[in-house]
Amino acid sequence: MPHLDPVPLSQVEDSDIRERFEHYRKTRGFTPNSIMTMVRRPNIVRAFMALNQAVLYEGTVPQETKMLVSLAASYASGCLYCQSHMANLSSIYTASDEKIAALWNFESSDLFSPAERAAIGLAFKAARQPNEAVQADFDELKQHYDDAEIVEIVASIALFGYLNRWNDTMATTLEPLAVEVAGRALGQVGWEAGKHAPSDA
Repeated sequence: MPHLDPVPLSQVEDSDIRERFEHYRKTRGFTPNSIMTMVRRPNIVRAFMALNQAVLYEGTVPQETKMLVSLAASYASGCLYCQSHMANLSSIYTASDEKIAALWNFESSDLFSPAERAAIGLAFKAARQPNEAVQADFDELKQHYDDAEIVEIVASIALFGYLNRWNDTMATTLEPLAVEVAGRALGQVGWEAGKHAPSDA
């Protein structure tokens, strides 16, 4: 059960926020309950959505890579809500269910390129507490990405530092489609909704 319920769209007064929420619904299949809760402070949700756009959807690092990096960071932090969302977005951005499920074994799986392995490896280390990222991780990254792309990768990990803490703290309720995709792609590696399960699940 969430600590705060999402705000119904009918109660969101700002037209720019309503438009962005509708964009999420069309592209993801739902508007995330995380931002429907955050909208109680419109400037916070605006700032978050602008950062989310710049980090995940702009730049030159492949979007599939950034979605998988974000999923790896959420694995490392233990946020089940974000794991489900990033399984959904990884799927939307062309990652197969097999590849999503293989993320735990990315170092040995032939489903991942050396560039993906470098980015995902950093995500698993950087999202842990204490942070385990070291110079060797960046040396590996620099074999595949330029400095601006490394900023994109680290920004993706850091963005989910915020989201993981937000959703784990708020016990944000998962949306049915997110549960369905995560169950399909991650159920085979033990994922379950936990405290984020919808009340009718």
